[in-house]
Amino acid sequence: MAIAITATKAALAGTYIGLGTWISLHTSNPGTTGANEATGGSPAYARKQTTWGSASTGTSTGSEVVIDAQAGTYTHVCLWAASSGGAAPIDVADITDVVLSAQGQVRVTPSYTHT
Repeated sequence: MAIAITATKAALAGTYIGLGTWISLHTSNPGTTGANEATGGSPAYARKQTTWGSASTGTSTGSEVVIDAQAGTYTHVCLWAASSGGAAPIDVADITDVVLSAQGQVRVTPSYTHT
């Protein structure tokens, strides 16, 4: 059943975006543990922080993050509560594969929609 009341959608979306702001990049499906997180590179890989927009309609878009990454194929991103570590990601998203033949950057604009 889809939620029909906008205020309820907004409340749920607000809760979701309040859980985390850090975006990670992964070389294959991270599952529920956050496995396969990118590493290395120069400049070195690090999770990047997004700033979520208002969730008043049940949808929120975060600010674009630019993640430095070494050559490789990147297939997933995760949402985290911290800039490093953490027991498990808050969420996992499959992305269109990004293939870097040399050191480069991957741009991610996170979005959440509650229906």
